[in-house]
Amino acid sequence: MYKRKSSTIPFGYKLSEEDSAYLEEIPEQLKVLEEIKPLIKDQSISLREGSMWIEHKTGRKLSHMGLKKIVDNE
Repeated sequence: MYKRKSSTIPFGYKLSEEDSAYLEEIPEQLKVLEEIKPLIKDQSISLREGSMWIEHKTGRKLSHMGLKKIVDNE
């Protein structure tokens, strides 16, 4: 569990059921995100394609700009 730092819940995490001040990882979503990041970085696919692929695989939306922020922060 990770301490919550803002009101926004990052992709790949959910609020802890025990304490809303903490976040829990969603391993499936984080795995998909790790699979897509290298494809974005080497420009094999676009950010929009990546965000659509993530939504298809996880059922959770992530905008192309949200994906860009995640990739750029590494």
